Amino acid sequence: MSHPPADNNDKGMPELTPEIFATALPLAVKWAEDYQQFILERGRPLTPHEENDARLSGVRHPERIRVAVVPHVPRPDDGLLKHFNDVVRLITPDTQGMSLQYGIFIRADCQGDRSLLVHECVHTSQYERLGGIAAFLKQYLEECVHYVYPETPMEQEAVETTRRICS
Repeated sequence: MSHPPADNNDKGMPELTPEIFATALPLAVKWAEDYQQFILERGRPLTPHEENDARLSGVRHPERIRVAVVPHVPRPDDGLLKHFNDVVRLITPDTQGMSLQYGIFIRADCQGDRSLLVHECVHTSQYERLGGIAAFLKQYLEECVHYVYPETPMEQEAVETTRRICS
């Protein structure tokens, strides 16, 4: 996920309890699986240069990646998942890209940004390493609850790997 830093300590939102997290996680997994399928059906494959960057990012199967260029990265728009996203501020109007395993959203005004695509490919490699959407989201979202984005360990791995590849 790529967007400018945000402060996760919004006093106007109720705290995320372990019960809310446990209930929201399967909703987030379903949401991510549905959007990954959307991207896989409509997105474009990586170019040979992008495939090479994906390999450098740690992706084992770059040929599976598809990229969908969109006016804005979609956000959950109702219920508990919207509440969770609003509290954590994971996907905001400023979000430039998002990896949903092999499906990557890139905001239209950011297409062509090599470092953004590399960053999202690092997240794809994390999905692979962790075993898929459910395992990735469990770890990533737990980190987002305990750290201020973008200071989460998984996000920092993506930032550092992108810096190494693109510098």
